[in-house]
Amino acid sequence: MSNRKKAIVVGGGIGGAAAALSLAQCDIEVLLLEQAHEIGEIGAGIQLGPNAFSALDSLGVGEVARSRAVFTDHITMMDAVNGEQVVRVDTGKEFRECFGGPYAVIHRVDIHSSVWEAAEVHPLIQYKISTKVDQVHADEKGVRVTDTNGNVYEADMLIGADGGKSVVRKYTVGDGPRVTGHVVYRAVIERDNMPEDLRINAPVLWAGPQCHLVHYPLRGGSQYNLVVTFHSRKEEEWGVTDGSKEEVLSYFQGIHPRPAQMLQKPTSWRRWATADKNPVAAWGRDTVTLLGDAAHPVAQYMAQGACMALEDAVTLGSAIRKCEGDIRAAFKLYESVRIPRTARIVLSTREMGRLYHADGIERDVRNLLWKNKSQDFFYKAIDWLYGWKEENCLVPR
Repeated sequence: MSNRKKAIVVGGGIGGAAAALSLAQCDIEVLLLEQAHEIGEIGAGIQLGPNAFSALDSLGVGEVARSRAVFTDHITMMDAVNGEQVVRVDTGKEFRECFGGPYAVIHRVDIHSSVWEAAEVHPLIQYKISTKVDQVHADEKGVRVTDTNGNVYEADMLIGADGGKSVVRKYTVGDGPRVTGHVVYRAVIERDNMPEDLRINAPVLWAGPQCHLVHYPLRGGSQYNLVVTFHSRKEEEWGVTDGSKEEVLSYFQGIHPRPAQMLQKPTSWRRWATADKNPVAAWGRDTVTLLGDAAHPVAQYMAQGACMALEDAVTLGSAIRKCEGDIRAAFKLYESVRIPRTARIVLSTREMGRLYHADGIERDVRNLLWKNKSQDFFYKAIDWLYGWKEENCLVPR
């Protein structure tokens, strides 16, 4: 009989796949339970900072992810009303030397595949699809989860990586969502349909009153990701539906023609009514903890959702090794460093949303905030975020 510890990971998204791989690297047997009929991702593009690449390197999949990513030249914010540049952060050689990694954009499917391909073939990882967990229990003997078909799974520990509407979080925390009232539309535009003057090798954000647009290249520049966000006029319910061009256009009246031309390009839209949750003092109990969006659902304004999930996974493994396999102690250590950091992300993201959507005098103040600032100024300001690495992951930052 093996004395190897066993873990259940609920959720097979980016965070769940990374958690499974990190636990397996600690010589823990993993059973991953995914409610969908296949392991995969939906959606379009995401952004990856140097912290994400540090995590990917620690998981052993950094080079694969790099081969599928588009490395950017800069990150830029433009004023969507007058078309002028507000701030530009260069992400070339000096940026990479400063933070030890690149800034890149990638299709969500490609980053998930980069992690899952390694997890799927790892001898310590098994998985089950079409398995929806609906009951969780933990005590001094371990953890037990039950799916909707009555099947029972037991292990020494449980990691809830089952997204913003987490069943595991319902057991450990029991709180509800904070619906933001902000609606996000996402679409992918083929290169030939993208306006030529906007084929820019960078994430470009056009900040407008109560709205903004973001675009950047995907898959070697053959496609472009387009994300538009606005403050809804109606009460929203957290979820995803099909969208309409007419609704989008109604919220982007009066913006500069250069960004406005993109709104005519998508042939289909998906509509997200967004939500986050207020940070809490503890995610788990006993030998149960949370990871990724289950732990800290966040809006998209800092482009850190996937990055934080990857950091979580690596930190979880580091904590287990640090505590020499004492799972309760490891989960407490993990939460002690991850909760403050991810809370800072959630709260900072809310403020970034306010800055992006500023109007009137607030817009004028925003546009002066970063005027004539040096690249060194920006690099120092974001070191707390992009300077994360496995070697410092157990130190609060």
